[in-house]
Amino acid sequence: MPAAVAENAKGRTRYEAGLSAEDAVARVYQKRGWDVVAKRWRGKAGEIDLILRRNGVLVFAEVKKSRSFDTAALRINAAQMCRIMSAAQEFAAREPDGLLSDMRFDAALVDSRGGVRIIPNAFGAD
Repeated sequence: MPAAVAENAKGRTRYEAGLSAEDAVARVYQKRGWDVVAKRWRGKAGEIDLILRRNGVLVFAEVKKSRSFDTAALRINAAQMCRIMSAAQEFAAREPDGLLSDMRFDAALVDSRGGVRIIPNAFGAD
């Protein structure tokens, strides 16, 4: 198999794994009473994996899949957090309460067995 074909197949597999992880995380949030507002929402600042809402609170969730929860968590870096927060500001600006909307940023981690761990307010303190 040529290298370009193998790399394309690997990229497709990662893409499909990412979609599967996001779907698994969305189901966990829905079981907890959250409504999925958007999946892979894209603004000028970048993409947000999941946007959820419950009782007027918005959650912007970054989904990371890896072998373990720890390695998934390590894949979220400061530059990504800044990009996600900028995109969230863009999204929230369109909400009725604008940037005064009640919101938080969660890390949603998926391990190799499909387990899901959500870390609420992972980007800051309550």
